[in-house]
Amino acid sequence: MSSDDYSIRVNGLGKCYEIYATPRDRLKQFIIPPIQRLVGYEPSSYCREYWALENISFDIRKGEAFGIVGRNGSGKSTLLQLITGTIAPTVGTVETRGRVAALLELGSGFNPEFTGRDNVYLNAMLLGMTHAEVDERFDKIAAFADIGDYLDQPVKTYSSGMLVRLAFAVQVQIEPDILIVDEALAVGDALFQKRCFGRIEKLLSDGVTLLFVSHDQESVRTLTNRAILLKGGREVTMGSASQVLLDYRKLLHQEESAYFAKLMQPAAEKTPAAASRGETSKAPQESEVAELQGNSQSVTEAPALAGRADQMSFGDGGVEVLAVGTFGADDEPCAVFYPGDVIRIRVDCISRIDTDCINVGVRIRSREGIKIYSWGTLNQDMQVLSGLREGDLFWKRQLKAGEKFHVWLECDCSLGSNLYEIQASISYEAKPDYSAQRILHWKDEAAFFQTLMRQDEYFFGGITDLHMAARW
Repeated sequence: MSSDDYSIRVNGLGKCYEIYATPRDRLKQFIIPPIQRLVGYEPSSYCREYWALENISFDIRKGEAFGIVGRNGSGKSTLLQLITGTIAPTVGTVETRGRVAALLELGSGFNPEFTGRDNVYLNAMLLGMTHAEVDERFDKIAAFADIGDYLDQPVKTYSSGMLVRLAFAVQVQIEPDILIVDEALAVGDALFQKRCFGRIEKLLSDGVTLLFVSHDQESVRTLTNRAILLKGGREVTMGSASQVLLDYRKLLHQEESAYFAKLMQPAAEKTPAAASRGETSKAPQESEVAELQGNSQSVTEAPALAGRADQMSFGDGGVEVLAVGTFGADDEPCAVFYPGDVIRIRVDCISRIDTDCINVGVRIRSREGIKIYSWGTLNQDMQVLSGLREGDLFWKRQLKAGEKFHVWLECDCSLGSNLYEIQASISYEAKPDYSAQRILHWKDEAAFFQTLMRQDEYFFGGITDLHMAARW
């Protein structure tokens, strides 16, 4: 990348905070170490260092959409504050080129005693607009915010949703070169979010650089090209948005598995002691099973998949996806379908343990990475349990160690022309309602298929067929 081809350049960035046990220690740190240095002694320290961010480096090209993902406390907001200049780095440098518009905290820069109208002028002028420019664009700002008569009420009376409406409306009207969004859109209603994403896409098409932070993985996948994953203030991985999000899901799964394994450890330690006292152990109650999200057999005997060579898979192990294939109505392998065809998906599996409470499912994503549909055997079991259909429960099926089995999932093709990816998963469901789930095996890019149109016979636009009809 040439020196003139970037909007944001971050090099060796780090932010360290000093943590004090008491206010007295803060005062000691302020007075005693400078005196010790003056008299030639090694200075004492009355605080501990906390690195909220450490050794982060990346470049973002002009017009690029870049995502930042990670759990709460991973350093995402600290990184954005350093980039916008609201806090100073301890080490490293940040360079930005162009006008920056940032939505970091709800209502940041707003005076709670002023009205919404007054805050529009105040905020816009702080961002570099003149009073005349605000006058010219005020109607557009008010229309986008769409808060009605509240525009002339004090901001302290606003809900969080109204605050972000007004803040976003101001930021996008200053025509930024760099737009930074940090979870701010999560509080808006569905219609406002749609309007915001539409505006963001318009800015991207105009060459604006986007730095986007969200826990909504589908939004990150759809809006951004590249991303970085943070954990504990450090970079875990950086690359294409789809690959980083896969690594993010693996990270979440590993942390969740470690958490539940820790929960189960005290129960496992108590069992031998109870037996030595001659006590009879009781079966765990349903609420306990739901809390632990799995049985001890699966945890202790199942080989984990998180470290396997297949980078597209993760899970606790125990039951695995061997292969996934797509077939036509005649049970012949088929990878191209037309509207009205039957799509049959076969998931071949093997169980390494004795278990039940299993769900085999798939997720279908478009070429753009948008989730189209997800469904599994547990969805059908839930219909049976609620009396909406008849049949046996796959959830109650007893699987034996070494047993191979397969599941057929089928539907009518109602998808628009595109290439689709099938992700396959096997999960342990402590309860038959998805409320206590543990992933045993998840496989990205398990299979692909394509849908086409016979345009002279049956045609529609979009991602799915709504089977619309006309009347007159």
